[in-house]
Amino acid sequence: MFLGELLPVAPDITVQIAHLAGAGGYDEVATDDAVGVFVDAVKRRDPRMTRVYFDASGVAGLGNWQERAALIAQRMRELGLGRILYGSDAPVPGNLPVDVLAKFRQLPLSKAEFQTIESNVAPYLK
Repeated sequence: MFLGELLPVAPDITVQIAHLAGAGGYDEVATDDAVGVFVDAVKRRDPRMTRVYFDASGVAGLGNWQERAALIAQRMRELGLGRILYGSDAPVPGNLPVDVLAKFRQLPLSKAEFQTIESNVAPYLK
């Protein structure tokens, strides 16, 4: 529905999908299923994905994310690191930006990959 109905009516609008399409964490099978739809669209070079970005807020640090760390890193690469935005939200104890960054940096990504993601700026902030 998202690709077929929402994006076609907003072709010139930047869309940011929170939490890599989940509700925070990455331990729900449905989250990876949703990301898989977007990965397939990116691989097909679907023009509807041109202005779609994903934030990585909450994917590391909530739930059983460590068990899926390799999958999270793989999915970020498949989506394209240039469309991944680093972020943190819900500033509560244990989830403060400094805590979240430390957990995020435990993902199996290279130093260059972290640098790319952490340097990305959403187009609407430029």
